[in-house]
Amino acid sequence: MRKLLFSLLTLASVQSIHAQSVNIKFTEYDLPNGLHVILHEDHTIPTVAISVLYHVGSKNEDPTRTGFAHFFEHLLFEGSDNISRGEYMKLIQNNGGVINANTSFDRTFYFETLPSNKLEQGIWMESERMLHAKIDDIGLETQRKVVKEEKKQRFENSPYGHLLEQIFKNSFTKHPYQWMPIGEAQYIDKASLSEFLDFYHTFYVPNNATLSIGGDINMAQAKTWIEKYFGTIAKGTKEVPRPTIVEPAQTEERRATYYDKVQLPAVVFAYHTPPQGTPDAYAIEMVSKILSEGKSSRLQKQVVDKQQKAVAAGAFSLPSEDPGLSIMYGIGNMGVKPEELEAAINAEVENIVNNGISAEELAKCKNQMENEFISQNQKVLGIVENLANYHVYLGDANLINKELDRYMKLTAADMQAAAKKYFAKTNRTVLYYLPDSSKN
Repeated sequence: MRKLLFSLLTLASVQSIHAQSVNIKFTEYDLPNGLHVILHEDHTIPTVAISVLYHVGSKNEDPTRTGFAHFFEHLLFEGSDNISRGEYMKLIQNNGGVINANTSFDRTFYFETLPSNKLEQGIWMESERMLHAKIDDIGLETQRKVVKEEKKQRFENSPYGHLLEQIFKNSFTKHPYQWMPIGEAQYIDKASLSEFLDFYHTFYVPNNATLSIGGDINMAQAKTWIEKYFGTIAKGTKEVPRPTIVEPAQTEERRATYYDKVQLPAVVFAYHTPPQGTPDAYAIEMVSKILSEGKSSRLQKQVVDKQQKAVAAGAFSLPSEDPGLSIMYGIGNMGVKPEELEAAINAEVENIVNNGISAEELAKCKNQMENEFISQNQKVLGIVENLANYHVYLGDANLINKELDRYMKLTAADMQAAAKKYFAKTNRTVLYYLPDSSKN
């Protein structure tokens, strides 16, 4: 159950605070090769965070080669012409650093934190990843095994492991959000070395990347090192593919059933929603919080505590560059039929659509948003990631200082209007995720 709640991005209960957000200062510029650079100086502690966001995720993939973006997340730790195979992570860890990466529908994000006296090393290593990563048959075979094992653990051996996969598969008919970033193992097996090299030279280029660095840095010195290691990398010459497919408007409710090795039934609603950064997207995110964040949230109070239809219930909006999904779910209590659970969740959705939210709920939700913003920007790594995200997705890195205002300006009427617009039955997919034992 814990794994399920984590995988569904269930929001933790937090105490509201009223601290003012600190204005985050930064410098940004472009190198001639198209690399966008964002620098944030903070001498609070002697560490630095270095990140590179490549604007490539699973939505940029060929439908017959899904999983490439996620595969590269792994592959680019193999090493480079100047870093021996298997030494990339060790070089960071042996210097007291932490390194990792992640892949989504829209991006691949690499990052490390290091003692500030190792800034040059970190910059050099990220340039090595971009300039001449080690992409060969040995690395491909090694990472094929790693990715297959990851998929087995996350999807096959985890309770409700296929839930998100089934949600997106059934919610999208045309747009590439219909497949998950981990992709299909058979496509990775079929792909040739030349296909991987082509992907690398198309997407892992400076004009498709944002380098964001923050922490205990000297601005002038950092710029010098960035020019030294990244400035000589040639601009990509291939056109970076951006999907132009628009998911057709949904005009009737879709329903799907999936059976798995679980003990309790789950019911999920997935509503189509606008892309991040739009007014309605902010409103929908706030409505999701009112439905599920904290012990006094509507789904928790009504569906879990009062009616005892579910052992867990929640709602969340997944931020996405293109129109995405707002998801609501419940894990049924023992003996509760999925139809009963569906009716209980639906009643809470309809209550907001028809009756709106209270002033108390609105105030609490805004306090929660303020708390989240402050928490995200308390660590330098959070700051550099947010700066990169705002630049890439919304074209304005300074939203790190301004976006909270967009939430604070929302009214109860705004949120009810968004709920009415998007939380219609004709705009949703209902998924029953049932135990194998319930098959007829």
